[in-house]
Amino acid sequence: MGLIEALGGGPVALDTCIFIYLIEGDARWRGPVTELFRAVDAGRLPAVTSGLTLLETLVVPYRANDEALARRYETLLRNSRGLTLVDIDADLLRDAARLRARHRIRTPDAIQLAAARLAGCTCLLTNDRDLPDVAGVRVLQLAALG
Repeated sequence: MGLIEALGGGPVALDTCIFIYLIEGDARWRGPVTELFRAVDAGRLPAVTSGLTLLETLVVPYRANDEALARRYETLLRNSRGLTLVDIDADLLRDAARLRARHRIRTPDAIQLAAARLAGCTCLLTNDRDLPDVAGVRVLQLAALG
């Protein structure tokens, strides 16, 4: 089964690493991630990520004073067809806190999972091996699918 089939009909939540693989051209993940973003852009697979992804992807470019790379990330996250950037608001933060309390996961992971739940996603695509499935959201590792 291919990546798109494994993700189902969507919407699918995307963890920060997926965007890094795309923008920075990680050779190991180039094929599956390119296939994924083509499906998102074509409207075949709606995708979401939390506003946390914007923060996480901008740290390294800002640290390196690489404004061009920062703009690439921001353009991808804010202007891509088929991709929704979920705002971090009080409702999302409350759900993230519940997830942290119940599953003992890190704050960034709880925020990504809460955004996935808020957006009605069926799964979260990541490469994080330590994330549990939570009510309504399967956690899929790219490494296991690619």
